[in-house]
Amino acid sequence: MKRIRTWLPILGTLLAICGISNSVPAQQPASDKVPVSVVATIEAKHGKDVPVINDKEDVRVMEGRNRLRVTDWVPLQGTNGDLELLILIDEAVRQTVTTQFDDVRIFMNAQPPTTEIAIGYMEYGTVRMVQKFTTDHEAAGKALRIPLGAAAGGSSPFLAVTDAIKHWPESKVHRRAIFLVSDGIDPLQPGFIDSYLDEAVATAQRAGVQISTIYTTRAGHFGHTLWRIDQGQNNLSQLADKTGGEASFQGLDTPVSFGPFLEMFAARLNHQYLLTFLIQPEKKPSYRHVRLETEVPNADLVTADRVYVPAAK
Repeated sequence: MKRIRTWLPILGTLLAICGISNSVPAQQPASDKVPVSVVATIEAKHGKDVPVINDKEDVRVMEGRNRLRVTDWVPLQGTNGDLELLILIDEAVRQTVTTQFDDVRIFMNAQPPTTEIAIGYMEYGTVRMVQKFTTDHEAAGKALRIPLGAAAGGSSPFLAVTDAIKHWPESKVHRRAIFLVSDGIDPLQPGFIDSYLDEAVATAQRAGVQISTIYTTRAGHFGHTLWRIDQGQNNLSQLADKTGGEASFQGLDTPVSFGPFLEMFAARLNHQYLLTFLIQPEKKPSYRHVRLETEVPNADLVTADRVYVPAAK
């Protein structure tokens, strides 16, 4: 009996240690890891007052049950607020969308001088750039023009999104973003599976481009076909959600005003951080699912649902 009593405290201690190690995810050691940087947006879970997170220790990056080491958390404001923003307009939308362009110009003129803006129109799976990236926001506003309408609606808008990202000029800016004006309808792949959408998402994730979308009615017959409208909105929602952006809708028609949605988009840009963490690479390049967590009250961290990790060297 004495021997049993002697071992009981030791056994209890061992069980306690095991319990602790199972309840708290272990942080992976830094050896052989590669740094990956993503743009993260802080949103308020409730209300409009967005919390501030100043300390990188308040941010957790999880891959499954593994906690990845956070090495940097930089607010993207002031001198670090550089941004390349592409306003991308689908040529296939109704020409009445031009009544919303004053809202777009007001939004562009309100952006800080660290924001470069470009204007592009999507047609036949490619993008026609009508204004290169510039800090002259007034000049960018003047480049907006009437879309072609139904005549340009024969191709996938997601082919054009991929084309825009692949031809993005090289630069050293921290952020790249797209504000997409489209109906999201893909006449080439109208089903629930769309490989062109998947390619656009993967291309954006690899390049670190966040895409926010606003649904605008399409010109022609497809623009009033209910099941196509539903699928188009679903496509836009997936594109935004998977790249860390936000999708905006107002029923089944073009919003009465872009203004409120552009204000929300501007607010997102003002609450973004560059997050850098270490992750174990694989033999081949890979896309990895990670999630962000924080215990800061009322704070929700939003980023792309996958990150691109280069192959191990």
